[in-house]
Amino acid sequence: MSVITYREALNAALREEMERDPDVFIMGEEVGEYDGAYKVTKGLLDRFGEWRVRDTPISELGFAGLGVGAAMAGLRPVIEFMTFNFAFLALDQVVNSAAKMLYMSDGQIPIPIVFRGPTGAALQLSAQHSQACETYYTHAPGCKVVTPATPADAKGLLKAAIRDNDPVAFMEGELLYNLKGEVPDDDFVIPLGVADLKAEGEDVSIITHGKMVHVALQAAQKLEKEGIRADVLDLRTLRPLDVDAILTTVRKTNRAVYVEEGWPYAGTGAQIAALIQEEAFDHLDAPVVRVTQADVPMPYAKNLENLAKPSADRVVEACNRVLYR
Repeated sequence: MSVITYREALNAALREEMERDPDVFIMGEEVGEYDGAYKVTKGLLDRFGEWRVRDTPISELGFAGLGVGAAMAGLRPVIEFMTFNFAFLALDQVVNSAAKMLYMSDGQIPIPIVFRGPTGAALQLSAQHSQACETYYTHAPGCKVVTPATPADAKGLLKAAIRDNDPVAFMEGELLYNLKGEVPDDDFVIPLGVADLKAEGEDVSIITHGKMVHVALQAAQKLEKEGIRADVLDLRTLRPLDVDAILTTVRKTNRAVYVEEGWPYAGTGAQIAALIQEEAFDHLDAPVVRVTQADVPMPYAKNLENLAKPSADRVVEACNRVLYR
């Protein structure tokens, strides 16, 4: 067990999988000579050479399509988007080519490809660079979506994603790259579709994913000072979804709050709320409450950006609403 950063955990996962399987290669903007925009691919060009660590032009649609073709031919590409905000340009290849090919080929052509990079807001990057993009990908049948919150999850889930035979959108928190945590040194793999209970309580369930796990844990600490103990369930993967884990926590606490960085309209939380209403309605003592980003493009001004983002105080307020309404 080592204490390393989130980015170092991702780097370790890539290195280990490239050593394990010669069909794994990396492609994207500045992944080679520059070691990646966030230094996730640091040292991999020197270790594996330019045939397996490929710098590309600024053309997300182009190199995503090259990756899909390589996966069709039997390789296992890892496509780095400098940010998922830029990956909108490649949605056609992800949704229309990668996600649909297994179905359209009658199961004959798997697409073992990972699209990875940061998502969500950082610090004053304004509207076009601060979008939480998970929902765009969870909407597409055939595409798996992974959102690791800790260094250990980053390593274990990325290794699982690279080994998976389906396309995976692997979305990293842009503000998490420097986060440190304990990470197993061995061949540590976390199965996709398995949630993790990050904190345990019996009064209210805070369900979340990605960077918002840390906001939820801060809220749980604040609630504990009020005598309220919260379950904090980290979904880890949004598709496939660990339905059993969601229903188990809701049936235990009878109250649920969903926290996400994205917009409220047709967001991930709307899907989770519908699931809980359909499958655990009789266990609810209050309606499901969602905490999201404000339904506006992300402002640049720091004070407005802080108001737009979900916060621990807003989560505490939501928990009190479902407990005392």
